Amino acid sequence: MAVQISPSILSSDFAELAAECRRVGDAADWLHVDVMDNHFVPNLTLGLPVVESLLRHVDTPVDCHLMIEDPDRWAPAYAEAGAGSVTFHVEAAHAPIRLARELRAKGARAGMGLKPATPVEPYEEMLPELDMLLLMTVEPGFGGQKFLDLVVPKIRRAREAIAGRDVDVWLQVDGGVSDKTIEVCAEAGADVFVAGSAVFDAEDPDRAVRELRRLAEEASP
Repeated sequence: MAVQISPSILSSDFAELAAECRRVGDAADWLHVDVMDNHFVPNLTLGLPVVESLLRHVDTPVDCHLMIEDPDRWAPAYAEAGAGSVTFHVEAAHAPIRLARELRAKGARAGMGLKPATPVEPYEEMLPELDMLLLMTVEPGFGGQKFLDLVVPKIRRAREAIAGRDVDVWLQVDGGVSDKTIEVCAEAGADVFVAGSAVFDAEDPDRAVRELRRLAEEASP
């Protein structure tokens, strides 16, 4: 699958959210929206009303990453609002297969996120129910954290699991992705890359996205 870059608006200026999203121009494949509830993770960001408003002002598809408790209850509303991709965390979901199917039925791609310490292997049977598997490469909750190298072997194992089942599942990495770390993630098998500060802290976010894409494409197997 072609490399995709999903800039995380967690690192943008929330007071100018729509304008910040436009700064990435046509370079981004997705806009990554981190929804945090201060329960599943120790941070509070934004919720459904902001996502609904943002969707009215941007043309780039929105990729919602729900770091919340009880996604079984709350996640479907993000699909109904028009998010192109909705990712829930398996550590928080009560019925992940049912939730993935509901997200798909409502028109969104179904993603499932795993924290750094959560292994891939117990969930391999679920891969046919998913459109994307998200591996966190930092502990979820805050932007700007240092990339955890220990997740790289897990990326490789996830890619092998996907290839072994002949399913069309994207493999996304999120956390500390930059021009210093994206190549090792791409080499290990990731194909969707969430980058926050590496994009929005750059003088030219559009150019930063294009450079990240170039690096990932050159490193991809």
